[in-house]
Amino acid sequence: MSAETSVPRPRESDVDVTDSALLNGLMGQTPFALAFFDTKGRFQRANDVFADVVGVAIDGLVGKLPREALAADLTALIEGAFRTVVEENRGIHDGDQRVRVRTPDGETRHWSLSFSPLCDEEGRLRTVALIGADITESRQVEEDLRRSEERYRSLVEAQSQLVWITSPSGAVVEDAPRWRAITGQGLEEYLAHGWLDVVHPDDRQHTEEAWREALRGRTMFEWNYRVRTRASGYRHFEVRAVPIIRHGRVVEWVGANTDVTPQREAEEMRGRLTDQLGAAALRTARLQGATAILAEALTVEQVVQVIIDVGRTAVAADKSAVALLDSERPVLKLINGSGVPDVPGFPGDEIPLSQTSVMTMAVNSRRPVFAESPESLATQLRDAGADEETISRFTGHDEERAWVGLPLLAAGRALGALRFSFTRQQKISQEDGVFLEALAGQCALAVERATLFEREHRTAETLQRSLLPDRLPVVPGLMLAQRFRSGSRHVQVGGDWYDAFVLQDSRVAAVVGDVMGKGVTAAAGMGRIRNAMRALALTNPPPAAVLTGLDRVFEATEDEEQVTTLAYMVVEPGTGEGTLALAGHPPPVLVSPQGVPVLCDAEPGTPLGWAASRKQFRFCVPPGHTAVLYSDGLVENRKRGLDAGLAEPCSVVQEAPPEVVGSPHLLLDFLVDRMLAGYEQDDDVTVLAIHVPDATKSD
Repeated sequence: MSAETSVPRPRESDVDVTDSALLNGLMGQTPFALAFFDTKGRFQRANDVFADVVGVAIDGLVGKLPREALAADLTALIEGAFRTVVEENRGIHDGDQRVRVRTPDGETRHWSLSFSPLCDEEGRLRTVALIGADITESRQVEEDLRRSEERYRSLVEAQSQLVWITSPSGAVVEDAPRWRAITGQGLEEYLAHGWLDVVHPDDRQHTEEAWREALRGRTMFEWNYRVRTRASGYRHFEVRAVPIIRHGRVVEWVGANTDVTPQREAEEMRGRLTDQLGAAALRTARLQGATAILAEALTVEQVVQVIIDVGRTAVAADKSAVALLDSERPVLKLINGSGVPDVPGFPGDEIPLSQTSVMTMAVNSRRPVFAESPESLATQLRDAGADEETISRFTGHDEERAWVGLPLLAAGRALGALRFSFTRQQKISQEDGVFLEALAGQCALAVERATLFEREHRTAETLQRSLLPDRLPVVPGLMLAQRFRSGSRHVQVGGDWYDAFVLQDSRVAAVVGDVMGKGVTAAAGMGRIRNAMRALALTNPPPAAVLTGLDRVFEATEDEEQVTTLAYMVVEPGTGEGTLALAGHPPPVLVSPQGVPVLCDAEPGTPLGWAASRKQFRFCVPPGHTAVLYSDGLVENRKRGLDAGLAEPCSVVQEAPPEVVGSPHLLLDFLVDRMLAGYEQDDDVTVLAIHVPDATKSD
């Protein structure tokens, strides 16, 4: 009814809105608000829905002008639209005609009004039809999407990457506060192409040429260049930018810069060491081995363990200790106190920088401390201002006869210190000193990287979890449970997601999806698909219809190479009757009250965006049963393929005790723990359980 009707159409020659036989079904059954006006603008007919919207009985409308029956604001809207339809002989269907109505119970509803001319076969206007649609839910979906995007933007800005946006021509048109905070540029200095002014002169020309080439070819821009910062000179940045293409046209460019200075410093340091230790093949091999091991250590605890192992193997130390500077107080905090002997009067796990020791001397001087004997250590302690009692404490223990103290420095900033000790006097050659300083440099970079990782890993998990539901709905006759374990080992957000919500008919929609890949791109795609799925499900909930709608959304918003799968079901609380549709996703498992699992044999379908006729299947969760939806991270890993993994959940469930089978929360804990036991998790794991309680049995 939203099509243009100003062109004469023979089938309308006998239109008569007063003929109840013709319009009774439409007027009485449709969820839309309907009203018809004669050419003078008087009401000819209206249905009950329209009468409820305007708050006037039908008898009080027929034969009257809007101003005689309706409120002033609604009258102005209807009469203005009526004049446009009559004078221009065209319909109004652009969605701008909207009204807000408060129901008797105090709820505010939003309606969108359309107006259409109905003409006879000679093209003469006979009637103007008004059609109103309740758009309250779609308005709420739009508001939820806006809030989700605001949260997403805030969390992206909290990460270490510098995110920026340009116009299609490559000119900066939006502020990037983090970029300006690092570079010290003012807003006017940064806009347009001002960002090039802080690129290192040796890098600027090549950077500008590469950027222009990407703009011309509409291809991804990947580059490295040095940026002048306000606080610490030039730092190395990696940049990646992609064009946002809509309807075949670039609408903007979105990019992110990552500070890779620590990695560059590590590479440069390795290069210098290769030149200095060209003849020392053994030491070089040991250093490279230590660097490789440190590169794999992600957390501070792992880095410390690697340092201890390296001290025992590469340095042949009898004891190794690591201490890091406190961020708020001038003290060193021992990470592994076992590397330092129990000395009377020693301050425990904290060493004030004012306390003279091997570690504090290294940190305070920013230079290594080599003490080949107790006498050598005594001399250095004495030169540092220590009294004889303190000197005696450190040199009077037979288990330590030589010491090495190394400051952990990153870009000239002290992070802490290493301490190696030996039970025998140790000659420290020049080559040994070079090797130890280089090792300390690698350890410092590893500590800095691990500290940054732990902070950013928490940010990444916060971002991903913010895109997932805060809680599952509580519905009588149904129990829902979920488990989510992030696999973002390298500080990247994943694309796994789950959702569950109540539909208008009181049934419950449950979904588990997987946007392949990692990083902000996968998270953004996940957010778009999840919000689109909610909007579609609330409008037309059958799974096949929702997946068909998602295919269209996917084609319009996502890249062709993006792969996204999901399992979506709708279930009736109490009875467990439901329907299921799969889009290239692993099938669910149905678990009986006796712990007998059955893998659903529904057609898996194809990932979203692939040409396919979507199908849905009856999928019942009888009372006492539990349906489990999951992502491929549960069943697939580096050692176990997907085909073999699909059979594993059933085998695991058969081992579950009765008390676990009867509780969806315990069942998910049991399933996830058993499925991941013995494997290194390298992907997100998302599991959602739908349990229908047996009403005939009490707790």
